[in-house]
Amino acid sequence: MNSPQTSRAYVIAEAGVNHNGDLDLARRLVDAAARAGADAVKFQTFRAEDLVSRHAPKADYQRITTNPEDSQLAMIRQLELDHAAHRMLRDHCQERGITFLSTPFDPVSLAFLVTEMGLETIKLSSGEVTNGPFLVRVGATGKRVILSTGMSTLDEIAVALGALAFGMLEGDATPNPDDFAQARTSLKGAERLRENVTLLHCTTEYPAPFAEVNLRAMESLGDTFGLPVGYSDHTPGIAIPIAAVARGARVIEKHFTLDRTLPGPDHRASLEPEELIRMVEAIRQVELALGDGRKRPMPSEIGNRDVARKSLVAIAPIRRGALFTTANLGVKRPGNGISPMAYWQWLGCVASRDYPLDALIEP
Repeated sequence: MNSPQTSRAYVIAEAGVNHNGDLDLARRLVDAAARAGADAVKFQTFRAEDLVSRHAPKADYQRITTNPEDSQLAMIRQLELDHAAHRMLRDHCQERGITFLSTPFDPVSLAFLVTEMGLETIKLSSGEVTNGPFLVRVGATGKRVILSTGMSTLDEIAVALGALAFGMLEGDATPNPDDFAQARTSLKGAERLRENVTLLHCTTEYPAPFAEVNLRAMESLGDTFGLPVGYSDHTPGIAIPIAAVARGARVIEKHFTLDRTLPGPDHRASLEPEELIRMVEAIRQVELALGDGRKRPMPSEIGNRDVARKSLVAIAPIRRGALFTTANLGVKRPGNGISPMAYWQWLGCVASRDYPLDALIEP
């Protein structure tokens, strides 16, 4: 897997739970992500009873998009993939040339992804920002971490990074109250975070209102923590992830589905395959267009200079020995003669030859 901390935006096609618990549908999601040119396709790994209590309510969007009579636990149970399905999806990803990723939601699932599935990058959801014990365990794995930060303040993110840094430095040791801040700000802890952690700005609503996206918050994250920053998108369409890349996002995560009309909590806020293709294509075009920042004539435009620029010309016939004046000396295309920047130097000079109308002035 290429590091998400490179100059090329790392595009994660978020299949999530849009397989509806159907392994064949999950395999087809891998195929769609690979065809779109995404760098990775990401699922979710959890044991329903370890993730959700029987008393946990659904989010408003989940009540709208799923059976309102089911509890969140009942909904989650239907979306769980067993370990055998994970292995098959990982192998299918290898066959299709796309990286398999999955978000763990409990310690057992984390251990499975790291030890049995061999993942080198752990993607954490926004809901884990305040889950200190889990963050310490994730840090202790020594793997790269991509952390979404929806619903979070900068202070909460700072504590979460401290928990990750503590795990990276101390393993599963029991922390004291001040240990997270010390781990995050220590030279070794800060270095480990820079080497291994990417933060994703996110608005955790499905779909997210455009007015609440706040893309400029990516800059706040980068300036505050000095880490690579990306964007996890829940808005309709493809415009906002493309804009995020233009603003420097190093990672883009976007939900997708094979069909937005399928039952399930996330389908309606997801892209369909052709939209995913267009998003990836547009991101790569934007990356090419960003360039290196040095202002200079580009090879493709050099040939247009003589056509678009102008030169000093005779705007009235000029006889040899006559003076150049504002009445006979002007500026017109093409631009292969004397630059108009020399206009004032020529006024009052004597013409060394005859110039018919529109003739280029010569030295």
